[in-house]
Amino acid sequence: MKKPTTAELEILQVLWERGPSSVRDVHNQLSEGRDVYYTTTLKTMQVMTNKGLLQRDTSQRAHIYTPTVSRTSIESNLIDGLVDGLFKGSTARLVVSAIGRAKPSPEELAEIRAILDNLESEGDD
Repeated sequence: MKKPTTAELEILQVLWERGPSSVRDVHNQLSEGRDVYYTTTLKTMQVMTNKGLLQRDTSQRAHIYTPTVSRTSIESNLIDGLVDGLFKGSTARLVVSAIGRAKPSPEELAEIRAILDNLESEGDD
């Protein structure tokens, strides 16, 4: 799987949240936070289609784009690269670094605790 660029990840985020969408729909959402040229969004989505990250439905006047990769698969791929490359295989260093940068919400802490409890109970088997 080819690693998506930062701009491609932004587009994937929009499509994962919205579902299949036109370039105009994606562009409108991206441009809410900052200035983005429509042609840049269009070109990036064309490149993503060529890379196999998106699928384009041309049966309608406005072409509709759908991700061909799941959020989970991209997250796994990027996390594995971080753990192996930047943190020398240490998942603990990644987690400590991430939690140290931004205080998790109470809901996120509960989710983290549940994951840790589950891992500990699996270790007891």
